[in-house]
Amino acid sequence: PSGEPGSSILIHSNSILNPLFPAHFAAITMTVPGLRHGVPSRVRRAPKTARHRLAYNVDMIRVEQVLDSWRIIRQDTAAAVEDFPAGELDYQPTPEVSTFREIARHVLDASDGLTGLLLGGEENFTGDFRKRMERMKPYLSTLPADAGAAELANALRESVALRTSELAAQSPEFFAHLITRMDGQQVTRLEMVQTIKEHELTHRAQLFMYLRLKGIVPATTRRRLAKQAAKQAHPA
Repeated sequence: PSGEPGSSILIHSNSILNPLFPAHFAAITMTVPGLRHGVPSRVRRAPKTARHRLAYNVDMIRVEQVLDSWRIIRQDTAAAVEDFPAGELDYQPTPEVSTFREIARHVLDASDGLTGLLLGGEENFTGDFRKRMERMKPYLSTLPADAGAAELANALRESVALRTSELAAQSPEFFAHLITRMDGQQVTRLEMVQTIKEHELTHRAQLFMYLRLKGIVPATTRRRLAKQAAKQAHPA
């Protein structure tokens, strides 16, 4: 490139991982010392069309990776249910918060219902929460509300296996299609799957906190500690 140093470039940031921000490209302009003018326009110019944005998502975010990471997250959610004292699933630290059982069941129902609607062709997830729950009912598990830990953990594992299998069978066009999320933002179906996965991560953290209050170390921490111990036992 030719020109004078000190040019400004535009850095793009896609917000699919955070539903609090719009799902379009954000642009930040910064001056880079020594950078010359003449940077190709494809670097300097933000995408202006939905087609351009969708092509970016398809290229940068792999469906397989999203679904694989969700399966891993779900295994630890199920493990948390199995690790919690079997007779204390209705434990709640204070009366104002959900019980351990309610949180775990919410993870199951929310993911089943939302992915069910997504696969069923739903394109607008806004509106009254109760009406959306009615539309979700056909996709929810028939597991009894008072199911034990083993049954609940098994349902969680079976659910993610089924849903990720169904999602993996969809075409790239399916995932690139724009829908309207609960907060009114337009996102692709793949971004909606990310939202569902992140919703589970939030509630899995709650389950982990309840485990800690019972003096139980969550599976993720156990794995990390085991790796650290192995390295100390066999230093490189």
